[in-house]
Amino acid sequence: MEPSSSIADVRPLEALIHDRASTQASASYLFEARGPRTLSFEGLSLEVISLRQRLASWNLGSGDHVGLSIADPLTFATWFLAGLANGVWVAPFDPTASTVNLLKVDRRARTLGVAVVLSDHDAPDDASVTWINIAGDAPAPFNSRHTSTRGPDSGGVVLSSSGTTGTPKVMALAVEQLLETAGLIARHNRLEVTDRGFNPLPLWHVNAEVVGLLATLVAGASLVLDDRFHRTGFWKIVDDFDVTWINAVPAIISRLVALQGDEAPPSSVRFVRSASAPLSPALFDEFEAATGIPIIQSYGMTEAASQICANPLGGLRKAGSVGVPVGVEVRIAPLDGDTSIEGPSVVGQIEIRGPTVITSYESPEYDDRFDDDGWLRSGDLGYFDEDHYLFIVGRNDDVINRGGEKIYPLEIENVLAGVEGVAVVAVIGEPDEVFGQVPVAYVQPLDVAALNSPGELSMLVQRLRAVAYEAFSRAYRPAIVKFVVQLPVHATGKVGKGQLREGDVVVAYEERL
Repeated sequence: MEPSSSIADVRPLEALIHDRASTQASASYLFEARGPRTLSFEGLSLEVISLRQRLASWNLGSGDHVGLSIADPLTFATWFLAGLANGVWVAPFDPTASTVNLLKVDRRARTLGVAVVLSDHDAPDDASVTWINIAGDAPAPFNSRHTSTRGPDSGGVVLSSSGTTGTPKVMALAVEQLLETAGLIARHNRLEVTDRGFNPLPLWHVNAEVVGLLATLVAGASLVLDDRFHRTGFWKIVDDFDVTWINAVPAIISRLVALQGDEAPPSSVRFVRSASAPLSPALFDEFEAATGIPIIQSYGMTEAASQICANPLGGLRKAGSVGVPVGVEVRIAPLDGDTSIEGPSVVGQIEIRGPTVITSYESPEYDDRFDDDGWLRSGDLGYFDEDHYLFIVGRNDDVINRGGEKIYPLEIENVLAGVEGVAVVAVIGEPDEVFGQVPVAYVQPLDVAALNSPGELSMLVQRLRAVAYEAFSRAYRPAIVKFVVQLPVHATGKVGKGQLREGDVVVAYEERL
């Protein structure tokens, strides 16, 4: 998988693309899930050259920060890879925003060092992509804010996420880090040139960019891109394209577990990779029993270029665990007030470091997340078992303090998710006059019609109450269960607990447990 020596002085991604073009010229790299278009390795190599000229015509090039707001998956993939290959720092934007709304994100664009956003919104007929200038009337060069020791001209991605202080956490991942992570993923999942992945996840998230696009490129394999997850006809597309692995999240897996009509998952699928949100053991077992397809549960962060841990493909896979570290150092540090972590199964702060992990945020407000030895505090809580498999119990700021007792919501969610009739459950702490906080469960029924049927709703409450009383001590039992038509979720399927805390959800019915 190493680039040929004749192009060793070229940027690493450009070298890899040209090497694929020389050894697998006509082989297809990308497929459009719902259309006829494909992109070969040779075609990608030519696009890298062509789009370099296009960027230059807009006075953009190596070292510049360029936003991408492109809805079409193949077009996004082409520009994303061409930008990285040409030393550009790419800042992906949510393409579901209209051009008008995009211009309103001036603050975020400037936070990311972006002056120009490339978009396929309202592009002229003779071009699939046009530019939107955030800074002024005409595109102009601007200085990179990135301070990586790899150099500002190496290229990479610039991403941001919401921060606890209200200041976005801005992070830059150099292309070398992205490629190293992609190589780890390709090797861990034993990807070969004959493999074909299916990615229905948003390409403006690091998961789809690294796990999907780059790991496939490193392996010399192929990938089917969809614009989003479509439940109808899902398995037919997987079958039609001879897909061998699927890049998914728990929200997708929960929709696929109940087969429709005469659906039958193709035998060609070797595994489904699950990331981005917790996967309950109940859903893990139910999906594997229904489809016969193994789930590779993993754990990652944007700060680690998408992957930290993963269950082994050919070894022991533990339901409820995110597996073992893959190319990243992981340790459990004592919680505030504790002095040490002794033995397995002791909960603490998950900290990470390694060549694929950022060493600082671009925003100095979060410098305290790193210690003097370079360990990054992830914000997640968890423990290692006796086999050194990592189990995550929740986010540090999700912990519920009930009268001084710490309660980890994920442990409650994993149990209640297995109750018959429950589609999704989220537990948060809500104020209580006596205990300060108590756990409250928000439940999305599998059949939302149950919300209009007093009898069905009553039986669901009874099942939840019976399981809660059997599984939990009084402190851990949710004080109230609130039923909603749909829980708020982010683009990757992770439940938006911040919205729940702010009351930004319509509760159809609630009852004390």
